[in-house]
Amino acid sequence: MSEETLLEFPCQFAVKAMGKTHIELDLLVIEIVRRHAPDLSENSVKTRPSKDGNYLAVTVMIEATSKQQLDAIYQDLTDHPHVLMAL
Repeated sequence: MSEETLLEFPCQFAVKAMGKTHIELDLLVIEIVRRHAPDLSENSVKTRPSKDGNYLAVTVMIEATSKQQLDAIYQDLTDHPHVLMAL
């Protein structure tokens, strides 16, 4: 039985992760995403600090190839202790 999704693959997909402001949070998120999307380029990453600078949001645009790939990315992100939320 195949899992249903509204996405049509391959497609551009924004993976977002948030965590406490940490000097290497963006590098951590890139490393995790790159495990599943090795062709990721550095200009595919955007960061945005929170209003008070306590948190950092990292958005990574990838060429998603399957729901399984996205599920694996989100699982690895949420498993990491420095990632507080993945969207």
